[in-house]
Amino acid sequence: MEIQEFLEPDSVINIRASSKKQLLQELAKASTRIINHDEGKIFDTLLERERLGSTGVGKGVAIPHAKLSGLNSLQGVFSRLDKPVDFESVDGYPVDLIFLLLAPLEANADHLKALAKVSRLLRNTDFCEKLRGASNSEGLYILLTQSEAEAA
Repeated sequence: MEIQEFLEPDSVINIRASSKKQLLQELAKASTRIINHDEGKIFDTLLERERLGSTGVGKGVAIPHAKLSGLNSLQGVFSRLDKPVDFESVDGYPVDLIFLLLAPLEANADHLKALAKVSRLLRNTDFCEKLRGASNSEGLYILLTQSEAEAA
């Protein structure tokens, strides 16, 4: 599974937030424009998932994810924050790279494959530094969707 299968160019967005809750709200709002789904439902589902444990995976990266009823396909949203936000990450560091993954309720295998792909990519410290150094959304999209071998 390739990232361009669930990440569109207009899904690489700029978000400003000062807290985890505000960041999740902004992601829900942005997702609504992309997938035409209820913002409140997206936000509530993301909060519910975060209650199970933070999706802040460390080294400044968070991969919030949720399954939604009424969604027809996987959808990703990526944002790089200018100012990192406390996300209750496993390592205690704030996050500045966020990849939201939304999946249909029945997308078990595809959801896990997409989550693994994103996780593998964002575990690469050098790649994350490239993302932090990209000058605009177009550059971020190109980096995110190039082959994993090129990204490393």
